Amino acid sequence: MISQKLCKVGILSLGCPRNLVDSESILGRLNLKGYPIVDLEQADVAIVNTCAFIEDAKKESIGALLDLIALKKEGRLKKIIVYGCLAQRYKYTLAREFPEIDAFIGKVSFPASVSTMQAGSRLLSKIDWRENHNGRFPLTPSHFTYLKICEGCVNHCSYCVIPRIKGRFASLEMDSVLEKAEKFNRDKVSEINIIGQDISGYGLDLYKKPRLTELLRKIVKVADNVPWIRLLYLYPSRVSDELIELIKDEPRICRYIDLPLQHINDRILKLMRRSSAKKDILKLVDKIRKKIPAVAIRTAFIVGFPSETEAEFRELLGFIRDARLERLGAFIYSREEGTEAFSFKQQLPDKVKAERFGAVMSAQQEISRAINKNFLGKTLEVLIDACENGTYLGRSQYDAPEVDGLVYVHPVRKDDCKEAKFSNGVNSKNKLKPGDLVKVKITDTLEYDLVGESL
Repeated sequence: MISQKLCKVGILSLGCPRNLVDSESILGRLNLKGYPIVDLEQADVAIVNTCAFIEDAKKESIGALLDLIALKKEGRLKKIIVYGCLAQRYKYTLAREFPEIDAFIGKVSFPASVSTMQAGSRLLSKIDWRENHNGRFPLTPSHFTYLKICEGCVNHCSYCVIPRIKGRFASLEMDSVLEKAEKFNRDKVSEINIIGQDISGYGLDLYKKPRLTELLRKIVKVADNVPWIRLLYLYPSRVSDELIELIKDEPRICRYIDLPLQHINDRILKLMRRSSAKKDILKLVDKIRKKIPAVAIRTAFIVGFPSETEAEFRELLGFIRDARLERLGAFIYSREEGTEAFSFKQQLPDKVKAERFGAVMSAQQEISRAINKNFLGKTLEVLIDACENGTYLGRSQYDAPEVDGLVYVHPVRKDDCKEAKFSNGVNSKNKLKPGDLVKVKITDTLEYDLVGESL
């Protein structure tokens, strides 16, 4: 048994930013109990917060478990705890396959003591993502953060396993959200990213109607020193005129609409159980473009959905080329047990799905290259994230952290970024530091990134 005072805990957080917020809560709770939080290389106990959304995510999670089991066999780890989506979906199967792992814990529980946990233990105490912000142990750089305002999903798309993993849609009470936003404001963060599986549904459970716009107005007031507030994941049919007007009128809300559309063909959309038809999507995109000048729309599409014909895929590809959306991600359809689409007929061959994925990404690369060329010679406000090899790494308001492009910023003086070694901290030798907002003149453009000089 490890002495509780000496038990050092490390975490590997896989998957989306929503998982990262959960990881911060886990570490925060343990830190308050006195456990030292360290890098995995120095840990006695390793926690893996897993993702199991699609097949690739499951493979990544399993690979991480195998790596940690190898460390445990070498004596470099004492205990392994698997948390999150993979454990929620496959806890009993994993327990049979991996006896070396000490506990598999789902979405809302965590052990009362990681030091005394035995393999297969069910001595668990509740830990909830809605807990007070004081329990947070930050895993993001100090200048930006994620604020999760809801969990689960209300949409029940036919391909998606999230409702089965996360359970019923749940919003964080408005006062608690504002308390967290006030704390981030006091911490002087430069960017709050508001997240959830579907933040446009915020309030449906607590208040019987969506109240995202009202919440945002209050966040803007209590976080009055935060220059950027970003919205991540808005379900198309719940993007209201009121919300669009707020984004247009409030300069601190990024002109960045994260709008996963998934497809454009009406038959496929219906099979997906999406509530928007093609005409609704076209109308919404047009409205956003007209109402919000210089907006960036981010979307995601699924290719190779069961029974998707070549003509239906070409319709999607045509829409991508015509709409010229600024940010686009594509996913190859992943057949997930427990979803309605798992039993759909005419599942497509992997080769066909891969070819369609390649065609989408190739088309978007050309679109992104052309869009970026429009910034040449213009001046953008850029948030500095880090500095590497004499160049600052930053983002415009059109780029969410870790998923979109970068702005490579060359300092005016060559030694401004000399020997910089910061991502979470500050090097006093640098002219700029993480969290600084600077004016940057764009001098070159790449497929997904920009290059410029600080002014």
